[in-house]
Amino acid sequence: MLRPTRTLRQAARAVARAPHPSLTLSNAVRSALTASTKTPLVALESTIITHGLPYPYNLEVARELEQTVVDQGAVPATIALLDGQALVGLNSQQLERLARCAVDQSKNDAIKASRRDIAHVLAKGSDTVGGTTVSGTMVLAYMAGIKIFATGGIGGVHRGAESTMDISADLSELGRTPVAVFCSGPKSILDIPRTLEVLETFGVSVTTFNPTGEFPAFYTSNSGLHVPYAGNDTQAAKSILVNAQLGLQSGQVFANPIPTEFDRIGAQIQQRVEQAVRESIEQGIDKRGKEVTPWLLKRLAELIPESKQSNRALVVNNAKKAAQVAVELDRMEKEVERAVDTHALGGIPSTVS
Repeated sequence: MLRPTRTLRQAARAVARAPHPSLTLSNAVRSALTASTKTPLVALESTIITHGLPYPYNLEVARELEQTVVDQGAVPATIALLDGQALVGLNSQQLERLARCAVDQSKNDAIKASRRDIAHVLAKGSDTVGGTTVSGTMVLAYMAGIKIFATGGIGGVHRGAESTMDISADLSELGRTPVAVFCSGPKSILDIPRTLEVLETFGVSVTTFNPTGEFPAFYTSNSGLHVPYAGNDTQAAKSILVNAQLGLQSGQVFANPIPTEFDRIGAQIQQRVEQAVRESIEQGIDKRGKEVTPWLLKRLAELIPESKQSNRALVVNNAKKAAQVAVELDRMEKEVERAVDTHALGGIPSTVS
């Protein structure tokens, strides 16, 4: 329940954050962030375009993700770094440019940009492309005032991290940046139990939409691991709202299982994942940092082409779920604003239900 006076005013301030002036917002995103035309927003990453999928398949998926968000009543905000600008919301030409980076991955000069890379990529100026990772997208989404972000899978603890110390920056970002990330769990090439342990250490709330309470394992709906919370769209939106009202500086993970029709081949794909991981170790690729994940995804697509369709299905499903929750969150935020207005006029403030 939201109570009058100070609590309501604090809640309203948490709802409204002005975007950082250094960002370049598309007209659609700017309008969605404007009080008089406020519309729910969903951030989308760009590494899936520059490094995750081959051209032109990557462009098809990028467009489908944006349309999926629109179909649910929200505004998509694909985030990328182009020519010294941090862009929040892209036009069709900018999407095409990102996608063409993947025409030949051996000559791909796009930079995978996490938090550590953003300033460097922007400082390089013209003719520079940065595809934002989960970490990089979270940073820029938060700077823009966007609370919800959809992706395929988060980074995590790599297998063998006890000797390589290869742990994704996505995890530390989730511990310090209050953006809700909708995903299908960590990428299947990772050590999921250890990833969950690190998320717990960083104080990151993890919720699954799986009614069994099981955490999804990217290509399959069940990892055999349970997480503390299972919820629905309304509960997710309330959690995001309260996280903002409390001023907690940590993100949230909302794990959405892969659609049922693709879950059936998940076990087959996972067998090929294990093969790809073994090959990466044998060839020494597992020690190449940011190169590891793109190599594994490419090799997986070679070993079992169906993995591309599964990847597409799960990320589109996550965008749909994120947009649905964004619409519900927008409804709740507007209730908070109306409650503040009612109290200011001497009425009795309502509660958010």
